[in-house]
Amino acid sequence: MPVERTEHHELFKYYEVYETIGSGGFAKVKLGRHILTGENVAIKIMNKKDLGDDLPRVKVEIEAMKNLSHQHICRLYQVIETSTQIFMVLEYCPGGELFDYIIAKDRLSEEETRVFFRQIVSAMAYVHSQGYAHRDLKPENLLIDEDHNLKLIDFGLCAKPKGGLGFELKTCCGSPAYAAPELIQGKAYIGSEADVWSMGVLLFALLCGYLPFDDDNCMVLYRKITRGTYENPRWLSPGSVLLLNQMMQMDPKRRLSVRHLLDHPWVMKDYNSPVAWHSRQPLGHIDEDCITEMAVNMKRSRASTTALVKEWRYDQTTATYLLLLSKKQRGKPVRLRLEPAVCEDSCSPLHQGLQTREALHFSEDEDAVIVGSLEFCSDYIDDCPWVSVANNKDMRLASPSVEKKCVYSLTPERGRTTAQHRQERRDRDQGQTSENKENIAVQEKDVEIFALPPPRTPASSKKNARANKKVLTTPNQNANVNGAKTNPVTPKGGGSASKEPNKKRAAEFKELANVEILAFSPERRSRSLDMAVTGDSGKKKRGGKVFGSLERGLDKMITMLTPGKKRALRDGPRKIKVQYNVTLTSQTNPDQVLNQILSILPEKNVDFTQKGYTLKCRTWGDFGKVTMAFELEVCLLQRPEVVGIRRQRLKGDAWVYKHLVEDILSTSSI
Repeated sequence: MPVERTEHHELFKYYEVYETIGSGGFAKVKLGRHILTGENVAIKIMNKKDLGDDLPRVKVEIEAMKNLSHQHICRLYQVIETSTQIFMVLEYCPGGELFDYIIAKDRLSEEETRVFFRQIVSAMAYVHSQGYAHRDLKPENLLIDEDHNLKLIDFGLCAKPKGGLGFELKTCCGSPAYAAPELIQGKAYIGSEADVWSMGVLLFALLCGYLPFDDDNCMVLYRKITRGTYENPRWLSPGSVLLLNQMMQMDPKRRLSVRHLLDHPWVMKDYNSPVAWHSRQPLGHIDEDCITEMAVNMKRSRASTTALVKEWRYDQTTATYLLLLSKKQRGKPVRLRLEPAVCEDSCSPLHQGLQTREALHFSEDEDAVIVGSLEFCSDYIDDCPWVSVANNKDMRLASPSVEKKCVYSLTPERGRTTAQHRQERRDRDQGQTSENKENIAVQEKDVEIFALPPPRTPASSKKNARANKKVLTTPNQNANVNGAKTNPVTPKGGGSASKEPNKKRAAEFKELANVEILAFSPERRSRSLDMAVTGDSGKKKRGGKVFGSLERGLDKMITMLTPGKKRALRDGPRKIKVQYNVTLTSQTNPDQVLNQILSILPEKNVDFTQKGYTLKCRTWGDFGKVTMAFELEVCLLQRPEVVGIRRQRLKGDAWVYKHLVEDILSTSSI
C-alpha cells in the first residue's frame, strides 16, 4: 500500500521491525533493531486519527520523557512523526511487565519486594524532583530489563504544574484501583501525594498478589476506596503492615512523602544506605568514546559531532548516541556497524540518513518481520549493515520469527545501470590472482536469510580486504559459521577440475546481484520467478544463457524455501527455557493440552485464531470492541522436559486478564 510505504519510510531507514510485543487502546508496540548500533528497541506506533482527543496526551508523554533521564525510567531514543503516524523508539525491556512477574510468582517475598520497591521509590523521587507527578503508577507501567531492574513507563497522564508540585490539580485520571480517594471524590489534589497512595497499592499487590481495593463494579470499587478499609493477610510482617498503613492514609496530609520513604526503616532493612535517587545518566553528560565513534562514522570533527548531539533533537543522531552509550554501560564495544571509509558513496545511515534505501512495507502477517527492497552500494555489499545482520545470531535471539520470515530483496544502486556494475567488476577482476575467492554455501541451522556474495577484491588492495562474512547456503556444504574467511578444500588430484564448478557457481551468484527477489508465499515466489525470466507479454527476454543461469540460482534458493521444509519446522511446539510467564503442566503430550484449551475457550466466550500451537485470543464488549487480547502458546520446556503454556497479555485490564487466564487454565485441568 503506497500510503503505508510512505508513512513508514523514515522508520525503516534506521530500524528493522519485527513482531508485535504489546498493544493498547491506540498504540501498538513492536520489537525493533537499530541498524547502525545493532541494539534492540521497542517501537511504539500510534495513528493520529485513532488518537483523536488523546493526541495532546501523547505530546505530553514525549515532552516528559525527553526531560527525564534516570536508571529506573525507560529511555526515549527517537521520535518520528509523519502526517498520520507517530513512532516513539524506546528502550527495550525483555523481562516484560512487573504485573506478569507478580502473576507468575503468585506473590513476592518481602526481600524481593524490597528490592523492587527501592527502585520504584528511586524513580518516583527523581520524577518529583523534576516537578512531575506520574498519576498512573501500577505494575503494568513498570517493565523489567535484562538485568532484572525496573523501568517506569507511560507518562501520558503525568502533570507538571506551573506553580510546582505543591500546586493543586483537578483532573481525575489514572486506573481506578490505584487512584487516591481525593481523585475519586473529585476534589483538588496534590500530584505527589496521589502518587504515594498509588505506590502503597502497588506495594500491597507485590506482597499479596492481589489488590487491596477490587471489584468488577466501578461504583462498589469507588465506595471501597473512599472508605479506605482493606484486609491485611496474615503473612504480612508488622513492618509491612505499618508501611502500607502510612502510605494509604485517607488524609493526604498524613501520608508519608517520597522523601520520607528514602530512609524508612522498612525500606532500609538489610541495606546500609538510603535509596539513591539521583540520576546516574544525566542528560548534560557527553561520553567522549561515543562521540569519537560517531565522528568517525559521520566524517565530522568531534567538536561538531558533540554540538550536534547536544541539540537533543531525538532524531537519528540522538538515538545513535544514546544506544552507543547503553552499549558502553553494559560492557559492549562502542562500535557502529558501518565503516563509511570503505563505501565510495558514503552510505552511512548516520551520515546521509540512508537516502539510497527504498522504503519497506509491512508484510501481510502483522507479526512478521519487515521485508522489502533495499538499495545500497553493491560494490561494497560486505560493509553494509542491513546485510551483515543476516549472520548475526543476536537477531535470531531477539525475534524467533526472524528465522523463518526474513528474506531480503536486493536491487542495484540507484542511478547506476546493471551494465555499469558488470563492467566495473570485469575491470577489477583483471588483476585478480588465481586464488579461489568464491563464497562457500553455508546453512546455519534454520535461518532463511540470504545475502549475495561480495565482489572480488583486486590484488592491489588485497591487504585491505576484510574477512568475508556474507555467505549463501546449500545444505551439504561446510562453512565457518563465525563468519571468518573460508578456503575450499580441494580433493586429491582435482586441482583445476575442482575449480570449474566453483567458477560456474560464482558466475551464477554474480548474476543474482542484479535481480530483485521477492520471496513470500509459494504462489508469489512462482510469479516473481516468471516475471524475472519473461517480459510483460510472457516471451523470453534476450540473453538466454544469463537467465538460464539465473533460473538455476533461484531454483536453489526456492528449494530451501519450500513450504514442506517450513512446515517441518513447525510440526511440533517450540522448545523454550523456563520463563516466569510460562505455566507448567503435569502432562507430557502437547496436543492433549492444546485440545483441552481449545475446548474451554468457547465456554468462556473467548474468540481465538490458531497458528500452530499459538492461540491469539480476544474478548468483545457490548459495542463490538475488543476488550481483551492475549496469547496462549503450548510449548515444551527444555529443563525439565514438560509441557508448558506461555501467556502474554496484549490488551485490556491486567487483573481481568489474570482472572480470565487463571479460570481457563484451571478449567482445562492441566
